[in-house]
Amino acid sequence: MGCRLFVSSLPARAIGRMTSSSSRGSLTDPLVAAIDQGTSSTRFLVFNARTAEVVCQHQVEIKQSFPKEGWVEEDPLEILQSVFECVEHTCDKLNQLNIPTTHIKAIGVTNQRETTLVWNKETGEPLCNAIVWLDLRTQSTVERLINQTPSKSKNHLKSLTGLPISTYFSAVKLRWLLDHVEPVAQATHTHTALFGTVDSWLIWCLTGGRKGGIHCTDVSNASRTLLFNIHTLEWDPDLCSFFEIPMEMLPNVRSSSEIYGYMCLTGGRKGGIHCTDVSNASRTLLFNIHTLEWDPDLCSFFEIPMEMLPNVRSSSEIYGYMCSGPLAGVPISGCLGDQSAALVGQMCLQEGQAKNTYGTGCFLLKNTGTKPVMSEHGLLTTVAYKLGRDHPACYALEGSVAIAGAVVRWLRDNLGIIQTSAEIEKLASSVGSSHGCYFVPAFSGLYAPYWEPSARGIICGLTQFTNRSHLAFAALEAVCFQTREILDAMNQDSGVPLTCLRVDGGMTANSLLMQLQADILAIPVVRPSMSETTALGAAMAAGMADGVCVWKLNQEHSISMETYQPQILPKDGEFRYGRWKAAVQRAMNWETTETETANKEMMCCDGGGSRDNN
Repeated sequence: MGCRLFVSSLPARAIGRMTSSSSRGSLTDPLVAAIDQGTSSTRFLVFNARTAEVVCQHQVEIKQSFPKEGWVEEDPLEILQSVFECVEHTCDKLNQLNIPTTHIKAIGVTNQRETTLVWNKETGEPLCNAIVWLDLRTQSTVERLINQTPSKSKNHLKSLTGLPISTYFSAVKLRWLLDHVEPVAQATHTHTALFGTVDSWLIWCLTGGRKGGIHCTDVSNASRTLLFNIHTLEWDPDLCSFFEIPMEMLPNVRSSSEIYGYMCLTGGRKGGIHCTDVSNASRTLLFNIHTLEWDPDLCSFFEIPMEMLPNVRSSSEIYGYMCSGPLAGVPISGCLGDQSAALVGQMCLQEGQAKNTYGTGCFLLKNTGTKPVMSEHGLLTTVAYKLGRDHPACYALEGSVAIAGAVVRWLRDNLGIIQTSAEIEKLASSVGSSHGCYFVPAFSGLYAPYWEPSARGIICGLTQFTNRSHLAFAALEAVCFQTREILDAMNQDSGVPLTCLRVDGGMTANSLLMQLQADILAIPVVRPSMSETTALGAAMAAGMADGVCVWKLNQEHSISMETYQPQILPKDGEFRYGRWKAAVQRAMNWETTETETANKEMMCCDGGGSRDNN
């Protein structure tokens, strides 16, 4: 299929506009929506199922908290609320376009992978914050688990899972929660705990929660846990035993394209929640602000029966679930981890096709067909998708980079050298090179191809001439060098070098980054006009599901693409890449048990402790 992509010709930021009369969809065309829950934001997008165009969308940023060094957490309730907010605003935009929300025939879910949640199935309440995939707190757990293996090797489970034992994956995070968070351990002991990645949490909540919610995941997300056998496509008893995780708390594994459940229909007179929070109750003249309860004497004074008053709840808890409204009864019928969704959205459905997504991290996936290929060069073997119950699973080789867009966010939030993420392109372009400055953003260790948790961030080659513009350029180059490393490993594993690279994700809006990438890879980089193909992949999976059948994968749509050709001599790119590799070696083995202990002692001496960077 070459580099022809099956995506919309509509830029993601041009909400509600069509790009040409020839591709304009009809107001009566069926629509498919996608929840795209990422590390830094949540989106809800509505696609025309006939043209693949974005009709409208809404986005909400997600806060991250950093309670200790190396810890990264998110609030499950904030994640859920962000979905509700995005759905509401997107439906309002549909109404403004005079398009009925009843045209939405299905909803797909795509999500940040590996991020780990545990909640109580009886109350519906999260038992802790979500541990984000970037989190490093589990390093000691990883070391203990590796030492338990006969070979003392991080690759001991790779033949079953395709993955090394690493802080990256969900089973290690869940094991840490069971060991260190009492509510999680207690709920597991009483058989009331449910585990899931973000997709499981959202689908469970949106299909009824504690009143019949569907506890499930798909093969692409399950394959990122270290508990899933990628050959049998089932949770593996031996793997669960190794991590000492009860299988009863795991979600049911389903294909990536089938009806899992429906947006909950029960509500109002059929079980709606009659409640308010303390801030609103305190404005009624019926509420005792000392006892935090409705006051019988006050109610008697106003002659108001207490039975008609709502229950008073806190200002932050689950009150209930979205039970009515414009999307009630719409099937949730697609589920893919974000990188698998991008692979589908880029139409990389043939063996040998690959894409690279530039988001918080950077993820290069290459479709290897219906048989898993084990990497000899530091890549992961993962389940890419299974587009229907009766369809075969397809696999991918994956190169995962922890820090890509996150380095821009770090320059903005931690160093303050830019005010917005978009400013980095102009700043870096003003100098045109890093002037010998090399940046290895190993904030969370190094992922593929090294899998070295002891590495830490380093900036090499600073001189008195170096300024913030050079640092900005070096940060963008770092993203490209990391992609070069995993592309080299992928070419070695497959034996067939890629001749062009399809790209997507928020960072691809940066044209300087795309040109740098083409220069450093020495192959063309192809960017579609709509860079956010992750949501498109989830919508495609939902729309093609049995029982929905409004999306046809064999349809092709003409789109606009931009191709970046290499513009430097290969030897110049190789020189810069060689310097980068030297910088990587200097970043290795920085964090050891001894330095970690010393850092803790210094924090105690300084009166420090856990910190919150929010």
